Amino acid sequence: METLSLLLPKGRLQDKVLELLKAVGLSFHFGARSYRPASSDPEISAKILKPQNIASLVALGRHDIGFVGHDWIRELGLDGEDSDLVELRDLGFNPVRIVAAAPDHLVKDGKLSVDGTVVVASEYEKLASEYLAKQSFQSKLVKTFGATEALPPEDADLIIDNTSTGATLASNRLIIIDELLRSTTRLVCHRGVLENPAQKDKLDRMLMLIDSVLAARSKVMVEMNVDRDHLDHLLNELPSMMAPTVSPLSKDAGYAVKVVANAPDIPDLLPRFKEAGGRDILVYRLEKIVP
Repeated sequence: METLSLLLPKGRLQDKVLELLKAVGLSFHFGARSYRPASSDPEISAKILKPQNIASLVALGRHDIGFVGHDWIRELGLDGEDSDLVELRDLGFNPVRIVAAAPDHLVKDGKLSVDGTVVVASEYEKLASEYLAKQSFQSKLVKTFGATEALPPEDADLIIDNTSTGATLASNRLIIIDELLRSTTRLVCHRGVLENPAQKDKLDRMLMLIDSVLAARSKVMVEMNVDRDHLDHLLNELPSMMAPTVSPLSKDAGYAVKVVANAPDIPDLLPRFKEAGGRDILVYRLEKIVP
């Protein structure tokens, strides 16, 4: 039996990944202090590792698939054509920016103002080095291992770090002066998986389910009733993936109308539906959409 070896990320990203996998029918049992949770699918084995390690190990073929931030794919140089790491899906989870930030007293007119060599702290050695090579100032890069924002101002003049809201940087009186890249969580695989028919079939089925869950998260189903006289007016107001479903009500009481809509559009759509004659309007979320 062909199996897929799956790497799950340790840390704050894990909950979102597990939620997604549960939605596609894949769950895990975690024993105390275990890094190898039991999978509900006998064809999938799982191990938990830090995101920084996942991209490298999948690229080496030690594991088949995994979840990792695009920032670490770039940092490890695994985004090139010669890499055996394949990015299958951008899941949109954990959106962050990789930025250069400096203490507020060292920033003038939005630029770093330091005499002499600039001490730069970052856990992103490759990304930081590429950025610093393009700058006009002399610099010394210090590798960090977490809590990079704690180093300035005593131990660093500039940091290169990830941020989601910027709140942590602001609380440490750091000002963003440049953005290096934006990153989200990616589902990745080793290239060899795509060349193994049994593994590729298993992966394709998983991807179809993941796509269906992600598509459903941005949509809602809207159902409503409408009398015969207002049907055409209401239909003109309806968005739809293809065409709305219209069914006659019993006793010639009008029609039931069903349509899929973008969830963010609902606050604007509901008043329009009501004004166009819609009544008994129901809105509910979807679990999966398979085009």
